[in-house]
Amino acid sequence: MNNQTVSFTQFVQAPPAEVFRAFTNAMALREWLCDVSTVMPRKEGRLYLWWNSGYYTAGEFIEIQPDEKVAFTWHGRGEPGPTRVDVTVTPKDGGALVALEHSGVGTGDEWSSTIKEIEQGWKTGLENLASVLETGEDLRFVRRPMLGVMIGEYNADRARQLGVPVSEGVRLDGAVEGMGAAAAGLLRDDVLIRMGDTPILGYSDVPIALQKHQAGDKVELVYYRGPQKMTTTMVLSRRPIPEIPGKAADLAQVVRQGYVEMEIELDKLFVTVSEQEASFKPAPGEWSPKEVLAHLIQDERFAQEYMRSIVAGQERFYDDYGDNIQAAIEAIVTTLPNLPDLIRELKRSHAESIAFLARLPEEFVAHKCSYWRIAYNYLDSPYHFQEHAAQIQAAIDAARQPEAV
Repeated sequence: MNNQTVSFTQFVQAPPAEVFRAFTNAMALREWLCDVSTVMPRKEGRLYLWWNSGYYTAGEFIEIQPDEKVAFTWHGRGEPGPTRVDVTVTPKDGGALVALEHSGVGTGDEWSSTIKEIEQGWKTGLENLASVLETGEDLRFVRRPMLGVMIGEYNADRARQLGVPVSEGVRLDGAVEGMGAAAAGLLRDDVLIRMGDTPILGYSDVPIALQKHQAGDKVELVYYRGPQKMTTTMVLSRRPIPEIPGKAADLAQVVRQGYVEMEIELDKLFVTVSEQEASFKPAPGEWSPKEVLAHLIQDERFAQEYMRSIVAGQERFYDDYGDNIQAAIEAIVTTLPNLPDLIRELKRSHAESIAFLARLPEEFVAHKCSYWRIAYNYLDSPYHFQEHAAQIQAAIDAARQPEAV
């Protein structure tokens, strides 16, 4: 059988060392090419890449020339046989020219779909490589439309509480005003089970479904509202992308202003709230205002751990973290039982995040995509707070009803 080679070139306005790192560092590979990776960048070292679509490839490094060349074997899921990838990085015009050859690809019907996937995969991948190294933006993310929802914990116990007959799906914590899900009438505790032709069994299925669409597309959603199975059509929203400051100190200042505004609103929410009202649960399984504050504290700690993991180059995958743990929420309320203590701890956590952001190492900020992801995560936090601010107000209103005990 005759073999063929598929070739690609891509100019990247970035130092050759950064381009080389993008092919040999596990976290860097996830930022432009795949969703999960593990590598050992030495001769005969391992290479494993996985995508949320279910595709994966495995191989080993067969040549490593720092900042110049890397070669590895490639055997993807469902492919007829192993192939080889050679990447050469050449300095050019203050940046780097990437020449990639994918060789050992067979001919005939059994290879036809593989060839198409290789051609499309490297074309879009190398375009994204240039984007993440030049601007920090992962095109897979910034071009992905939004549902405009907050996603909460969902398991068999929560399904029973809600009367939903399925234990797999995505439970909504709420819908963001002005975006597609809210316009389509989706509500808190709706459980999404299908988007278009993609079954939604858990959180990781949501980006897979969204990657098939663009902002403005109409998509059919199937979901449960309690025991009732419902269908609606919604228009996918455009993802708002904030301007990312180029320096860590400037980023910290922008985030600080956002936190100041959140804390002003937080103080207004609780200005006349008693300890009893702050401890009131609107319904079984619902959080009291104190528990919502504990959740916000826990999320701030999670954001700091996420930042630490990326700065250290040891990022955990999102499905490693799990859902909210009620025991952890209760532990925070137990150790900070008074409302002023909870508010102070949340504000202290905000201050710690700002201080961390301001001190991000320069060498880390130079990894533009890693820095961009952290910046986006913090600049996007007001959306999360606004949803929970509404939840707090609803709980306070419920506590003040005559029948509340």
